[in-house]
Amino acid sequence: MNCRILSFLLFQLSLPFVGFSQSVLLPKMKIPIDATRWYQLNNSSNGLHQLFDGKLKEDIKSGYGSLINHPDSYYPLLPGESMNINTLRMYDWKGVSETPTILYMIDKNWKRVQIATFTGAKYDNWIGPDPAKSTQFELGVITKDAQYLMLRSGDILPTEIEFFGKYTPPTSIKPTVRKPIPLKYYFGINGYEWNFENALVDPLKIDEKKFQLIKGFAGFRHYLDWKKLEEKKGSYTYNPTADGGWNYDAIYERCKSAGIDVLACIKTLPDWLIKTYPENLRNNENVPAPYGTNLLDPKSYIDQSRIGFQFIARYGYNTSIDPILISVNNKPRWDADPINSIKIGMGLIKYIECENERDKWWKGRQAYQTAREYAANLSAFYDGHKTTMGRGVGVKNADKNVQVIMGGVALANTDYLRGMIDWCKEFRGFKKDGSIDVCWDIINYHLYTNDQQLKRGIAPEKNSEGINATKIAKDFIKVAHQYLNDMPVWVTEAGYDINQASPNKAIPIWNKSALQTQADWILRTSLLYARLGIQKVFYYQLEDDKPLSDQIYATSGLMSANSARRPAADYIFQVNQLFGNFRFYKNFNQDPIVDQYLDEKGNSMYTVYIPDEKARIGSFLLNLGKNTNAIIYTPNPGSNQLKSQLVTTNQGKLLITATETPVFVVGK
Repeated sequence: MNCRILSFLLFQLSLPFVGFSQSVLLPKMKIPIDATRWYQLNNSSNGLHQLFDGKLKEDIKSGYGSLINHPDSYYPLLPGESMNINTLRMYDWKGVSETPTILYMIDKNWKRVQIATFTGAKYDNWIGPDPAKSTQFELGVITKDAQYLMLRSGDILPTEIEFFGKYTPPTSIKPTVRKPIPLKYYFGINGYEWNFENALVDPLKIDEKKFQLIKGFAGFRHYLDWKKLEEKKGSYTYNPTADGGWNYDAIYERCKSAGIDVLACIKTLPDWLIKTYPENLRNNENVPAPYGTNLLDPKSYIDQSRIGFQFIARYGYNTSIDPILISVNNKPRWDADPINSIKIGMGLIKYIECENERDKWWKGRQAYQTAREYAANLSAFYDGHKTTMGRGVGVKNADKNVQVIMGGVALANTDYLRGMIDWCKEFRGFKKDGSIDVCWDIINYHLYTNDQQLKRGIAPEKNSEGINATKIAKDFIKVAHQYLNDMPVWVTEAGYDINQASPNKAIPIWNKSALQTQADWILRTSLLYARLGIQKVFYYQLEDDKPLSDQIYATSGLMSANSARRPAADYIFQVNQLFGNFRFYKNFNQDPIVDQYLDEKGNSMYTVYIPDEKARIGSFLLNLGKNTNAIIYTPNPGSNQLKSQLVTTNQGKLLITATETPVFVVGK
């Protein structure tokens, strides 16, 4: 035998191999896949991690009640990462698909190239990328310029996918740099105009009795129905509104004078837009575009983008807007009725949110936007899709400094956010500094910590199936760091119900009522998010939506029916008053939790508590340095002030009794 041929055969035999059921062998050059990086454009509660878990005979379960039958899933490559796939195999477990699953490679120009098809025609076998040549695993295309893998799901999926070829890992990512945030920003509240103004007395004036209860919160997220601003298309009203006669000028001016930041969340559809939908599909929470329009086209959202411009032209800080672009309905509703007048740059609103929970799958497809559809929506709302939609369109074209918040997502995972980011990469591109030209300034999600099996709320530090507040917060912050230069992350809905039939209820614990538990858990939610690096929190909500109702989220109010503060609002008022300007600095212990906060002068405050829901008690020896005395502050239901106790330290050491209600300790 020729020596060169013999040497080649001996070399081939020395290579490690992966066996296939068809007795085909492949070199073992498997490309690593981070399964958590896959995201789906669907209302999926689970990802595609099962495709890469090594379990061949286990069906893929990405969630139940999916709205989109054949969703797309994306796998983005990270900076510095590359893969040149020359071979792949998919495990065919059971079932045959009428609609095949298609695997694509997307290059740097967003060209989608099909590289594999799966039909499920070969039971219990590894198969290759071409169903007609199922025992051949080599690709017929080159993937060396891959920026994404994309999977379009068919009727069934393979139970496992493996890629082989050449791989370069991503470059290392710099550590996250935390921005110190005052504690007061973790005490925001959701509410409505009627929380400020009494429609039965005078909807044009602030009800000072109501406002005294709002003053304890540092932020107000205003659920603002679009129709109140634009009851008739192109006819804008603010003071008074054509629908309801409310005075938004007065609300926002009063909030500014009290140091309360307003986040205006423009949501729901006006009647004239709802009527574009068939009668059986009409709902004010439908997608904010005329029925039948292309939801991936920013121009479909021009109506909403015009109201965003008009609203910020009035309430933003830019006084140089061309008045010809601004209009109001200046016709009185009746004799002697006040009339609307044009105002520009009132300097009252810094934050605006485009819609609320655009992933509302429970309302049906007519109310659900995929991440890419919502990104197109936001691109119009943000700056008129990079100023291509004409004058008077888009918030940034009214005030470039206003902050646009993405609508809070109801399904608290990062899939939706990552889909939005990638749409922006494709259709908005990159800025001069190399950052992605995204169409929002702040990331936003909603999370109510509850347990579906227990049918109740759970303490914020606890975990249930699908809900882990700590992990979810870290996931969002990681994406913000990895892709968006540490863009701020907010949680604009959290909270607990009082009604004991609600699946989101706070429960009585030992000698504490459900109201006191609600107060403990809400205060600890703020402290948790401050520790993790979330930058603002808003609670749902100021008053009960439906008092005495057992419906979920109906009794989450922090005020009682007679407009008195519940213990949760007492705790927020008390802590905000004394420690609102302190910023999280360092965690010392996990159980009990011990965190240190600093104010601008470097003074320390410590929080100590047990992260549980069993009336557990513990202790911690706190080192207060040279302080011979200390004050222990305890939340005090029914009061405006924390309960205080002056104690003596033992050479700076102080043994703190820790319970499930946080205490605050300051050395003296």
